[in-house]
Amino acid sequence: KQTVTTGENKQGLRYTAFSSHGSTYRLVCLKTGLMEKLVTLLPNLGREPWRWTASFGIWLRPPKQKKLVRRIIIHEKYNDFFLNHEYDVAVVELTSAIEFTSDVHSVCLPEASHIFPDNTSCFVTGWGALENDGYSVNQLRQAEVKIISTATCNRRQVYGGAITPGMLCAGYLEGQVDACQGDSGGPLVHADSRGIWYLVGIVSWGDECGKPNKPGVYTRVTYYRNWINAKTGI
Repeated sequence: KQTVTTGENKQGLRYTAFSSHGSTYRLVCLKTGLMEKLVTLLPNLGREPWRWTASFGIWLRPPKQKKLVRRIIIHEKYNDFFLNHEYDVAVVELTSAIEFTSDVHSVCLPEASHIFPDNTSCFVTGWGALENDGYSVNQLRQAEVKIISTATCNRRQVYGGAITPGMLCAGYLEGQVDACQGDSGGPLVHADSRGIWYLVGIVSWGDECGKPNKPGVYTRVTYYRNWINAKTGI
């Protein structure tokens, strides 16, 4: 699976977005943590740093900032040939620091022990299609979704046991509001009571876009928090 099928244009962006240019691939990712040279992403669209340019801001073209990629670190257990979506995470080091502005901000990585309760409201953002098999958009869009319990998401009529501990579901069982094609790697974020934004998940997969009983499935960041720390020191 890869915006937001029902959403709104996003102004005053609180989290930094990233996409590729100069290649046949398109990917939306997120800058995380305190180091201004690191972003998180999904690993399934190319491993060579020279293929990628990191772009930041609300508009896809032209972006507010563009950065070159120094290296891409893909989870060692990720396998391109199996479509089970396990270990669907990677980090990218940029060649220069991101410049934070009114619409380019950081988002915090949660601790591995942090629990985001079921039904927590989150926001997903991206430049992806507004309907299944639709076209990508040029202005970043966002939608509010809610975390759905793994037990609910593993029901036979939903995903039938396919949701593992490294994944989480967010959206609505009635459908409509969801990430879509072109949003893969995009951020799922939540603001706590202090107004601090945390990265909850990364858009990973799903069954089309906005279908009833088929909410979006995200890489669970807390599950991979220690791996991120081991690779980046953050």
